Amino acid sequence: MDIVRTPKKSYRKQILIGSAVAGVVIVTAALTRLDPAVPTVERAAVLLDTVKQGDIVREVRGPGTLVPEHIRWITAQASARVERLHTESGRNVGSSELLLELSNPDLQIQTMQAEQQARQAEIDLINLRTNLRSAILTQEGTVASTRTQLVSSSQEARAADSLVRLGLVPPFEATNRKTAAEEFTTRYRVEQERLALMQSAIDSQIAVQASRVVQLRAIAENQQARLRSLQVRAPEEGVLQELTLQLGQWVPEGTTLAKVVQPGKLKAVLRIPESQAKDVQIGQKATVDTRNGIVPGHVIRKDPSAQGGSVIIDVALDGPLPAGAVPDLSIDGTIVIDRLTNVLYAGRPASSAGTGNTSVFRVDADGKTAVRVPVVLGRSSVNSIEILNGLAVGDRIILSDLSSVSTAEKIRIR
Repeated sequence: MDIVRTPKKSYRKQILIGSAVAGVVIVTAALTRLDPAVPTVERAAVLLDTVKQGDIVREVRGPGTLVPEHIRWITAQASARVERLHTESGRNVGSSELLLELSNPDLQIQTMQAEQQARQAEIDLINLRTNLRSAILTQEGTVASTRTQLVSSSQEARAADSLVRLGLVPPFEATNRKTAAEEFTTRYRVEQERLALMQSAIDSQIAVQASRVVQLRAIAENQQARLRSLQVRAPEEGVLQELTLQLGQWVPEGTTLAKVVQPGKLKAVLRIPESQAKDVQIGQKATVDTRNGIVPGHVIRKDPSAQGGSVIIDVALDGPLPAGAVPDLSIDGTIVIDRLTNVLYAGRPASSAGTGNTSVFRVDADGKTAVRVPVVLGRSSVNSIEILNGLAVGDRIILSDLSSVSTAEKIRIR
């Protein structure tokens, strides 16, 4: 007969499961206590600098071009067609040298019409003066004749009055002669007033016509000048530039035909970033790098407004130009703004926007890690910036742009 045997209870499986769970808990707790992973940067990919104390020169720098100090533009004073070219760009030209010839038949007709109108106005002025003088003379004769009649009628009136008292002349005849004398008195006064009026008006009438003559003569002279401008001549001695016209080409009035420059009188026109240009002042010293030499200069003009994020600064060149310095040559300019004495400074970090609070990575003594520290920056130059707080002499900082680890407080340098 079979005997039922009860198996012995085993605790080995429960022990193994409990050990596994405890291990997971311990590992999880250990992992939660670990610091976040520290970002790593390559040492060759970052630029380091050491904080120093001393004197620095504040400078701003910008690209630019060489531009002639004196440019004489030649523009078309009338619409015309190019008929003949006598020279080309790049040549030295003398004052009044013929450069090109233009033509415009309509302008010739307009000039002839203007001349004819001016001459007709002059003839009208002569005729007006003659007619007015003739009218004055006629009126003076009328005044003289009226005066004679007045004198005669006055004498007859007095004689008739005497004869009436003697009974030799009837009273009505004396009255008639007296009335005639009064009439000629009035006529004489009227004719004198008419003469005075004509004499006072003669000057104004002549002045009106004379002003018309002046106006038409000025128009005719302007038309003559426009006609002469079709013979385009150099306004002064220099080098001819930008003469790109072709034979038969039609150029509207006001079109730039060419320009004459003085190649030995150049200035530098720099484009300084607007964030740095605020400290630039007239008279500050500057240097211009022409890629073939350094030329000293000084600031002579500053644009009152910014264009495209830059401010235009004109620099006069104080030294001789190196060989190859020609108009429109690309250059680099540096302007000395200020000199700082005995200040704490370092290279300018790429992440710095200028003066104020920011943060930089300071390299530890072992050179293998860097920690982000807050700093206060002061006045800046092209390659250096003043440090007001946060760093000490001898500290090494990273100048390169580390925006990829902007949230990290510590990095590893490999």
